Parts: sequence; C-alpha cells; structure tokens
Amino acid sequence: MDLQHTMGLYSTLLVMALLLSGTTATVKRRAHFNDTADLPCQFTNPQNISLSELVVFWQDQEKLVLYEQYLGKEKPDNVDAKYVSRTSFDRENWVLHLHRVQIKDQGLYQCFIHHKRPKGLVHIHQKNCDLSVFANFSQPEIKQISNMTGRSDINLTCSSIRGYPEPKEMYFLYKTENATTKPGVFMEKSQDNGTELYNVSISLSFLVPHETNNVSLICVLQPEPPETELHSEPFSIETIRVEEEESQKTEERVEGQAPERSDEEHSAL
Repeated sequence: MDLQHTMGLYSTLLVMALLLSGTTATVKRRAHFNDTADLPCQFTNPQNISLSELVVFWQDQEKLVLYEQYLGKEKPDNVDAKYVSRTSFDRENWVLHLHRVQIKDQGLYQCFIHHKRPKGLVHIHQKNCDLSVFANFSQPEIKQISNMTGRSDINLTCSSIRGYPEPKEMYFLYKTENATTKPGVFMEKSQDNGTELYNVSISLSFLVPHETNNVSLICVLQPEPPETELHSEPFSIETIRVEEEESQKTEERVEGQAPERSDEEHSAL
C-alpha cells in the first residue's frame, strides 16, 4: 500500500471517528426541582427523512424508556410507569421535555433514532444527555433559642431548608465596628427520604459583650457552584441587650408594687 493511499484511508477513518464522536458526545443539562428538564436529541436530519420513516425514543441510564415515537405515532406501550404522562416531544427542535423533575431523575439519558428501511431498522443517530437537578435553599434565618440573663451565654441557631445538592458550607460572621470574625461551627444536615432535599442548620453560643453598639451577626450559606451564596438578615446584639433590659425593668416594677388591700382587709385591721 503506497503512502498516498495510506494517508487517504487515515483521513477517511479520522473523519468517520469525528462524526461518530460528535453524534454520541454527552451534553449537560440542569433542571430545577419540580420544573421541566429539556433532553435534546440534536438531530439535524440532513436527509430530511420523514417522521413516518423514523423510530425515535429516549431511555434512562437503567434502559427504561421515557418516550417512543414509532413511524410518526407515539407508542406508549414501551414507556416505563415512572415516566407515564411526564413527557412531551418537541418535533421541531428534537427535544424531549421531562416534566415534574425530581432529584431521583438525575443521570444519563440517551436519544436514539433509527431509519425504517425495507431490510429493517438502521441506526442513524444517538445523543447522550447528563441531567443534574438542583433546588434553591431558603434564605438562612437566625433565631435565638434561649433567653439571656445577665452575663450568661446567648444561644443562636441558623437554618435553611429544602435545597439540593448538599451545600458546601454554612457559617456565621460576627461583625463589630473594627473587625469581622468567623466562629467555628458544625453544620448539621438532614435529608428527606422522599424528595431527597436537604435541611441544614448551625448553632452558636457566646457571651454578649459589654459594648454592643455596631455588633451583629449574619449567617451565610454557600451552595455548590454555580449557585450564589445566601445571607440571612443581620441579627443585632444591641436589640437583645435592649429587650433584656426592658424585661428586667418590667419585672422590678412588678416586684416593687405592694398588693392592694380590699375594704374588708382594711376593716379587719
């Protein structure tokens, strides 16, 4: 075999390899929990083959069929029960819409297209789609979980619920007029068995300083990228001090009031 023939064969094989890799390359898609996911087939139909000559179907990573169209007509018989009434096919863009997406729907999906010819079905196209699902956590909320008395500790908790995936980090920022510190805390998490969504929380205990002007805390939740971090409303230490002082004054006024005597009690004296 001469060099020119060898180079020609190599070029042909290279082009075929590139076409094949382009057909089966995996695309990535993200969908919000309980929304609709778009699973593309990306079929350009260069030969303008009629749908009445094609067999089109999508399957998941367990080989369960989501949707099938056989020679232009939907064929629900092969669709797995978990996907019944959850899909719709966009013929114009060759996209399958998967509705009411759940966390358990994450994974690899494949679109296959076969051309029905006199001698049988011929595979002409495949596209893989890797689907990830996310859910936005609620805004972190700081709550006081015990009352302050004098110089005793104040206990705070911060929580955020119904998010996915598990967040990267959750922490407090303690802000004074001159500095910002990040106390060490442990993030507790729980996952719902049904939805697989996470609830997370952190706790902090500390002594309220004598000078509480311009002292506050915020709670920060850092989800996995590309989601942006979430901040709680600032929690003012001065507010706690004022509320405690007002409560103490009220108690002192109540204790300082002598009980009123009835007319009968006065007569008995």
